[in-house]
Amino acid sequence: MTTHNLLIELFVEELPPKVLQKLGDAFSNVLFEQLKAQGLTAANSAVTAFASPRRLAAHITDVSELGADKAVQQKLMPTTVGLDANGNATPALLKKLQALGAGPEAVAQLKRAPDGKAEALFYDSIVKGASLAEGLQKALNEAISKLPIPKVMSYQLETDCGIDNFLPGWTSVNFVRPAHSLVALHGSMVVPVKALGLVAGNSTQGHRFEARVSPLVLANADVYADTLAQDGAVIASFTERRAEIARQLNAAAVKAGGGEDSRSQGGLRPIEDAALLDEVTALVERPNVLVCEFEKQFLDVPQECLILTMKANQKYFPLLDDEGKLTHKFLVVSNITPDDPSAVIGGNERVVRPRLADAKFFFDQDRKKTLASRVQGLSKVVYHNKLGTQGERTDRVRAIAKGIAALLPEAKDAKFLQAVDTAAQLAKTDLLTDMVGEFPELQGIMGGYYARHDGLGEDVAQAIEDHYKPRFAGDALPRNTVGVVVALADKLETLVGMFGIGNLPTGDKDPFALRRHALGVIRMLVETDLPVGLDELLLRAFEDAQWGAAIQATKAVGHAASTVYLNYEAATPLASFIYDRISGGLREQGYSAQEVEAVLALRPQRLSDVAKRLTAVRAFVVLPESPALAAANKRIGNILKKAGEVDAHVNTALFKEDAEQALYAVMLKLLPESEAQFNAGDYTSSLQTLATLRSPVDAFFDDVMVNAEEMDLRLNRQGLLKCLHLAMNRVADLSCLAS
Repeated sequence: MTTHNLLIELFVEELPPKVLQKLGDAFSNVLFEQLKAQGLTAANSAVTAFASPRRLAAHITDVSELGADKAVQQKLMPTTVGLDANGNATPALLKKLQALGAGPEAVAQLKRAPDGKAEALFYDSIVKGASLAEGLQKALNEAISKLPIPKVMSYQLETDCGIDNFLPGWTSVNFVRPAHSLVALHGSMVVPVKALGLVAGNSTQGHRFEARVSPLVLANADVYADTLAQDGAVIASFTERRAEIARQLNAAAVKAGGGEDSRSQGGLRPIEDAALLDEVTALVERPNVLVCEFEKQFLDVPQECLILTMKANQKYFPLLDDEGKLTHKFLVVSNITPDDPSAVIGGNERVVRPRLADAKFFFDQDRKKTLASRVQGLSKVVYHNKLGTQGERTDRVRAIAKGIAALLPEAKDAKFLQAVDTAAQLAKTDLLTDMVGEFPELQGIMGGYYARHDGLGEDVAQAIEDHYKPRFAGDALPRNTVGVVVALADKLETLVGMFGIGNLPTGDKDPFALRRHALGVIRMLVETDLPVGLDELLLRAFEDAQWGAAIQATKAVGHAASTVYLNYEAATPLASFIYDRISGGLREQGYSAQEVEAVLALRPQRLSDVAKRLTAVRAFVVLPESPALAAANKRIGNILKKAGEVDAHVNTALFKEDAEQALYAVMLKLLPESEAQFNAGDYTSSLQTLATLRSPVDAFFDDVMVNAEEMDLRLNRQGLLKCLHLAMNRVADLSCLAS
């Protein structure tokens, strides 16, 4: 069967840049999968996606003109319905066969086979393979309908058919952007398909201003990328265009820094931002990187402000020196390549200047007021209608931060406590500054700069800047203990408040980022090894914060008391929520469900201990004694559960069996050793010491009746098992390891 390569292109107006790559990949992948499902591709067929600001295209190799015929078996109906008592076809069966294009003679060819509890009739037929025109039309319709379009627009498309073929007609079309042409080439032949009111052809358009030929006629499917590049001044591949921009950015940075030797001397480099590079790639068809400058006086403004305005508003690439500091030069990715680029450079320099001037103005104005003078203004900013204002929230964060600080060894230092309180009080004040009002992404960062300007000290400034950290997976933690305390207090206030009013995440919806806050709390407790238990932290967050003030404030503005009651019983589900986040993270790291369950079943309070406990469990699991001890532990737990309240006490005078005496003797020897290892943090050795108990434990269950008829014997043996159970489950709940 003849095969050729296939090209499909939709030529449209400028597509949304932030989703261009997704649109291109989705368009090509759905096309390929649909053609494959219809048997129009070969085993070695491959698809190449193209996406530029004004086109979505796909090149698919080895596509057949006609799909292979398929053998199809179709269930018709139960045998009792299709055949009468004499085995003759019923009218219902004949009607069904007629609908399938078969006559009464097909009855003899039907197969009878079990279908659940009954028997059914099945009809075997051959379905002719789809033609390329039919299959591609179906695939194209499917690819367009499944595009991840953020927002559809409706537009009118002029057609050449109207009343009496004289008046023009109009067709309403819904698509992400108005489409102007459709290309469908199988080899050099046009495939007669339609889409969005367009009929397929073999011509497209190149660059708006720099194409050598217009329109571009494609000789065959394989010359698409080359024709666009040579005659259309367009790099059609998103990936190739992105790589070319990255190459030009690095080359321009080297040149701007003083030439090829500048790298070894500490040259310039463009800021690394994959999202910005993707967006710029989606904005240009023929990239041309140019070096621009702004006045050095603007470098007095914090570089985060300048970088943000250049990236977010203008899509420029700031240039940094070898120390990561912003320079007065930046790179522009232009979509045109004039012989004299001075006009383009000058235009971009004029455009960026007012942006930088605004940033400088905001910075200068903000520094005229101290952060402390802005605290009162937080009472006018609503945080949540059930939890009061940012001012009330700040009071709660301060209270929680003080409570956490009091648990730390640094609590003996009055300066530390004062720094924590100051940072917690001022952490949100930069929300009222002009700079953060213009650039919300700079909250915290600007607070750090203004704190330094106010002379509050580096610890306080860093804590204010870092109190939102970690903001995402892989983000850095606060740089000092003051910052860790304030960041914990800030996240715990959010978690406690939202859990307290029942505002919990559901499914994939988490509008207040409670999962992210919980993961931030976990990371800080684990990576900084704070000597604080999780339950103690939550207790501080619930009891130290003045939640009553929030309740009174919401009552004052008309909310019913029942809607603002802070449920202090939410501490338990909040703790479970945090442990669930820990469990999910550990499983992603490769720990088994049994290992994670065994450790977290004990709800370890020092989260930094979890990793060491898991290491100990893994070492224990491979021991030959492990299965038997885990099973025995589970058995002991069941016995004690049925017994109810059991006192961990042993009276040796009540021992009657050699096995219980032997077990107790081994426990007297091993348990103190295991406990000492546990207290020293050597969890692996502690569990391995307990492994020696296997033989006496097995002998105990073989020879001793725990639930003896004599009550004193029963209670004594239960007490012995209680002592053993407590010792065995210090590191992890070993019963979770039983198969």
